[in-house]
Amino acid sequence: MYNKLSNPFRIQLSAFVIFLTIGTSSLSAQDSLREKPPVTDTWNKYLSEITADTSKRMVELKNKVPGILYDLHYASTDNFMNRQMYVPAPAATFLRLPAAEALGKVQQELSAAGLGLKVFDAYRPYSVTVLFWELVKDERYVANPARGSGHNRGIAVDLTLVRLYDKTELPMGTGFDNFSDTAHHSFTDLPARVSKNRRLLRSVMEKYGFKALETEWWHYYLPGGDRFELLDIPFQQLQQAHQ
Repeated sequence: MYNKLSNPFRIQLSAFVIFLTIGTSSLSAQDSLREKPPVTDTWNKYLSEITADTSKRMVELKNKVPGILYDLHYASTDNFMNRQMYVPAPAATFLRLPAAEALGKVQQELSAAGLGLKVFDAYRPYSVTVLFWELVKDERYVANPARGSGHNRGIAVDLTLVRLYDKTELPMGTGFDNFSDTAHHSFTDLPARVSKNRRLLRSVMEKYGFKALETEWWHYYLPGGDRFELLDIPFQQLQQAHQ
């Protein structure tokens, strides 16, 4: 019931992934789109955007959220694609300034109760969303690249709760990236403590301006994200800007 992916779906994924070679380029994946939205994919363009509006600056989360933990699944092969999807800067992930500041307030409130946050994914380059869509064309779980993702805009984050004293994740009923009804907020056939943990995460995230995605208990985003451009900037370039 609480497995990360059902066996039939995992088999389907594995069969498809065989046809996705490690050498698939982001450019060829993007070129396969019939309609590609505007994407900021050069450093100079990004700099001009954040110069015009400083709230669009990408921020490394540990600079704004002391004590936050990372378990970046797409930086490893431990994900539904069964392959590394991006190469992050060492121990770094990013959000736009308003999202990072709001997450800092969430962490501060949780810490008073001996709890904290662990991030599975935050900023995600647009080219990665294109590859996701080629495998799972289901908008309940994967963003359509014709519109892009909140992750591409730097205003969405996938995360869970942990106990601060031992860094253990609180039980949430499923693992990250579970493509089943069990991961939905509306799913109620759960142990009482799991339901309580999900409600706690949702209430504190919404208190500081985030919205929940109905089909994924771990996914939260800031509303009004369309004012932030879709980004396809490498992690390394963002990291260099913080050094």
